Amino acid sequence: MNDYLIIILIVLLYFSPVFYQIYLLLKERKEENKKLLKRLLRFTKYSFLILIFTSIVFGILSHTNFLNYEKPITFDKYDQITFQNFRGLEFFKKSLYGNERFAYVVTSIDSEIDDNSVTVQSLFYPSRSFVYKKNTNSPELLTHEKYHIKITELFARKAKEEISNLKTFDKNQIKGIIKDAELKERDFQKEYDYNTFHSYVLSEQKRYEKEVDSLLTSLTKYSKPKIIIDDKN
Repeated sequence: MNDYLIIILIVLLYFSPVFYQIYLLLKERKEENKKLLKRLLRFTKYSFLILIFTSIVFGILSHTNFLNYEKPITFDKYDQITFQNFRGLEFFKKSLYGNERFAYVVTSIDSEIDDNSVTVQSLFYPSRSFVYKKNTNSPELLTHEKYHIKITELFARKAKEEISNLKTFDKNQIKGIIKDAELKERDFQKEYDYNTFHSYVLSEQKRYEKEVDSLLTSLTKYSKPKIIIDDKN
């Protein structure tokens, strides 16, 4: 059953006695019932406020684990990343396609455009990434997840290569290049997971590793985050 449907059912079950009492009080419109009805409505209001506050906290922690926060990691620290850096929380999912050995990594292409320079870099978000069963000892799974980080870096470098070839400094054109790189990166990430079946198809996993490493090496020139653009006209 869908996790969010379970939550809704629990909430409805929790408030069902209150709803029932309100129904009875409304059915019997006696003077003494009015005071009780007000108390029930007050209780319901405060309960909903508590529930909303709890849901907000729950949602925030599901997105980013601020209870065990670690700032985003840049690609130059790639070799230092282990499953200990996966600090995110997953409250519901206990398996992926029936397997309990799984993880989830969050990355992004971060950019900043100045007057004559552009900074583009890939980031890994430890407090948004999680691994189910922290004591897992699977080098293969860690390798698979870390290649998601490499893929993000690959498309960040592709964007920098294209930006560096611009003849004039055009912010809108630069933004378009970065946006296009982000879209292509997301598509490639999905393809990577699909074809490797989240690391379980070893031959495909190895093929992607070789391809990504080769492309990253060919773009070593664009490994530094910042590039300067001098108008050539």
